[in-house]
Amino acid sequence: MLQIVQTINSYLSDYVLVILLIAVGLWYSVKTRFVQIRCFGEGMHKVFGNLTLKGEKHTSGMTSFQALATAIAAQVGTGNIVGASGAILTGGPGAIFWMWVIAFFGMATIYAEATLAQQTRQTDKDGNVAGGPVYYITHAFKGGFGKFLAGFFAVAIILALGFFGCMVQSNSISSTFSTAFGLPGWVVGAVLVVICGLIFLGGMQRLASVTEKVVPVMAALFLLGGLIVLLLRIRYIPATIGMIFKYAFRPDAIIGGGIGAALKIAVSQGAKRGLFSNEAGMGSTPHAHALANVEKPHDQGVVAMIGVFIDTFVVLTLNALVIISTLYTKDGLLASGVIPEGIGKANLAQTAFGTVLGSDFGAVFVAVCLFFFAFSTILSWNLFGKINMSWMFGKKSTIVYTIIALVFIFLGTLASNDLVWELSDMFNQLMVIPNAIALLALTGLVVKAVKAGTSHPSK
Repeated sequence: MLQIVQTINSYLSDYVLVILLIAVGLWYSVKTRFVQIRCFGEGMHKVFGNLTLKGEKHTSGMTSFQALATAIAAQVGTGNIVGASGAILTGGPGAIFWMWVIAFFGMATIYAEATLAQQTRQTDKDGNVAGGPVYYITHAFKGGFGKFLAGFFAVAIILALGFFGCMVQSNSISSTFSTAFGLPGWVVGAVLVVICGLIFLGGMQRLASVTEKVVPVMAALFLLGGLIVLLLRIRYIPATIGMIFKYAFRPDAIIGGGIGAALKIAVSQGAKRGLFSNEAGMGSTPHAHALANVEKPHDQGVVAMIGVFIDTFVVLTLNALVIISTLYTKDGLLASGVIPEGIGKANLAQTAFGTVLGSDFGAVFVAVCLFFFAFSTILSWNLFGKINMSWMFGKKSTIVYTIIALVFIFLGTLASNDLVWELSDMFNQLMVIPNAIALLALTGLVVKAVKAGTSHPSK
């Protein structure tokens, strides 16, 4: 079973999804006349112009910032630390350049997802708002085909994020806390289940209240630690940035092999890790953006773009700069390009921070940051899965869904295996296909939204 799933994942990630998502990003960049450049300032103003950690409560839905915080909570997860580490180890420092390229086009993709989620969201008889890919997929394709694609997406996201995904996130928390503090997995699991259960049962408003506070705090904590390391290694920053650009086109000099094979690895690693770090095109974050109470769909579209920017160009890049400046520069552990035994993507960031801050403090710092990252991701992913569960089986089914999700979270802190990780990746990737098909089919709606938003931009 493991080999079968791994084979499916390799074909999906190396060929189908990289090509499909890059194509969607390029398509929307052209069709929106590069909205990620034209409306970047507008998006920054909408996010930081009204920044607050205590947003107003709504009878339904969320504030625009709460929706963004919920989306960023899903985006900024262990992938920003572990994913970037894996990309650098496998594809060299140049893989970060290709992550930047993917994120740039992904900003146009996520603009399309957010505006479509706003345009097709629905309100039930009790006034509750819901939206996401299942709603715009069935809007794009009427009848049986649309229901099939939407159902396929819903099953994939429930398994990928709601169950298996939350299990691997809790496993990351447990393993780092075990290393840093020596805590047994079942203790971490019990505490996680209690905290998550209280938030899940509190509904959307409680989740929004938590994410709008946790996300800025976790980002500030990680940025502070990263900036301290970079200040102490400031003389290596020019060389670090130079490595990213140099090895983007000549990765053979650091990872070995011929120029053609090495370049393919660098581009592939950068694309795969980048796509699944910022989640643009995956169909996860539109669930959050659909809940925002905004004047026009365009307003949330430009806010969504800032989520990708923060995820990749700020948080992930900072982690990459710390790793490269401490481990790949001339006095670094990996300067020769040879990876010593015991160094892997799971502990690379801890090693990097530890070289400057001390090994013990580095391990604790990364463990605490990973807790915030993974915990907030669990909250958002649970909400996304719940929305799709409710769409498929009705609101009453969400109670059963919540219980099963809590069981998976607890099991993840006790043990995990390669099959669970691979299954999570597989369903994660499968949900991209129906989402991308719908995005291409609804180009007209997105173009209409960007024209309406940019002709008379709202204050």
